[in-house]
Amino acid sequence: MNTMCIRVQKEFCEECSLALRRFIGGQEGVESIEASEGQVSIVYDDKMIDGGQLFAAVCENVERLGYKLLA
Repeated sequence: MNTMCIRVQKEFCEECSLALRRFIGGQEGVESIEASEGQVSIVYDDKMIDGGQLFAAVCENVERLGYKLLA
């Protein structure tokens, strides 16, 4: 299992956090996702899902929800 952490500009509202958990948490290979306190943390199985593709999907969904990513 691997863990990916992505920082965002501000804390997620409850609805956006839930939406992100639904979008990403439903993907095969994603064990858990937590979106709070300005960060998205994902535990995933790199044998089932590519980390780069997962990162791209998370970034796209975070931006669609109106949040900006931090470097």
